[in-house]
Amino acid sequence: MVTPTIGPSIPLALISMLLFFLKGGCIIVDSTRKGKRFPDSMSKTIPIWTCVLNRAILNYRNKMLDSGLLMNREVADYSNCAEDVKLKNHIWDCSLHLPLWVPDTEKAAIEERIEKWTNQLEASGADIACISSCLKKPLRPLWISQKTVIWLNEVPDHNQWDFTPIILVSASSSSDVFRNKTTSEFSWNYIPGAGDDEESWARGLTPTHFWSHVHDLISSGPDLCNQKVADIVEKDRVYRAHRGEYAPPVTVKNLKMADDVADVSNVELPLASNMHSDDTTLQPSNDYCTTFWIGSTNLVVGTTKHAALMSNVDCILNCDKEPVSINLPDSEAHLHLPMVSSKLDRFSLFNNLPAAVNFAKLNLRKAHRLLVCCRSGEDISVCICLAILTSLFDDKGTFDDGRSFSETCITKLEMRRRLVFVCKFAITARPSRGNLKQVFGFLTGGSAASA
Repeated sequence: MVTPTIGPSIPLALISMLLFFLKGGCIIVDSTRKGKRFPDSMSKTIPIWTCVLNRAILNYRNKMLDSGLLMNREVADYSNCAEDVKLKNHIWDCSLHLPLWVPDTEKAAIEERIEKWTNQLEASGADIACISSCLKKPLRPLWISQKTVIWLNEVPDHNQWDFTPIILVSASSSSDVFRNKTTSEFSWNYIPGAGDDEESWARGLTPTHFWSHVHDLISSGPDLCNQKVADIVEKDRVYRAHRGEYAPPVTVKNLKMADDVADVSNVELPLASNMHSDDTTLQPSNDYCTTFWIGSTNLVVGTTKHAALMSNVDCILNCDKEPVSINLPDSEAHLHLPMVSSKLDRFSLFNNLPAAVNFAKLNLRKAHRLLVCCRSGEDISVCICLAILTSLFDDKGTFDDGRSFSETCITKLEMRRRLVFVCKFAITARPSRGNLKQVFGFLTGGSAASA
């Protein structure tokens, strides 16, 4: 049986759901190995999460109704049922919806644990109130595979559905015929898990870059796609470099050449004098904020490329492996601790955490505003901020120089609560499991390997 992780996926799931709640639902695409039509994430994990979220929302609304903070007319609006103003299970669907191929015995075993998982979610500090205010209908998964037959003229408009659909689309085929697909214009081989680590294949292309050039990239085909990506990434890098931002050359592994690393900086580019701000093809991908203040803690999480531009911070902790030129009045207000992902070094974060927390303590004692940055601003810097927050702040987010930390036995649940707090503000956070293990090992006085 697949057990959902009540951990870093909590804030990420809730944040992403906030985006699609207002649009009526979402589509999730995945694939799996030979012989299976749907991966376990679609057959069990996501359906479990929808059920857990639905129950947590129902519990929250019932509490608000009992306390008089939620008016009956608001309840009726939430449930889209004006005939009954009480929150009942048959109005707000909290049942577990699994596909037919999941055995009844396994479904029963999952249902026995739903209440426990709901309690864990509620105890994590997740902002159920915010989710409840956005979600007008309960969540429900739907499954679509290559063998699914849909009559489009019989599909009602999503406004007529009595639930918020999470459409789970599997790109896999149950037979091996499509494993090496050659019937279309382009051929491909399916490699399980190949899409998990985008740093190994994306060549510096970000989601924003992709969607800004999606038609050009797709129409270019396999032979020209890599060159097109290199052109887009390098144009953006040169643009940012001319604006004084941190923009190191992007290197990628080249499997077709003997050289281990290929530099995309040799792409033919327009002259710098021709790079005007009104040229949208050369604009950087700043569609969303890349620095986030963590409440009133004086902690900021961000990207290294924006560190030099931050004028409203007093000190900077750079966790990127590359140094960055920063002008601060006090030379001791900048600390560079080169760190890499746990996939490259399982102890990189763990070994640098004592120095990072000590640097934070010295500056936060002076009420200094501290920026913690890494290249992406999503993983290492978030984990460092989590360690600082847990070590030096109480559970209300108030700096106490580590007093509450010395009196508290840090459990995984407590660390999850702190992580949820961080991710409420750092909405692009994507802390990796390996780095979180190192943080937990540091907080508990253990080792990164045993966490």
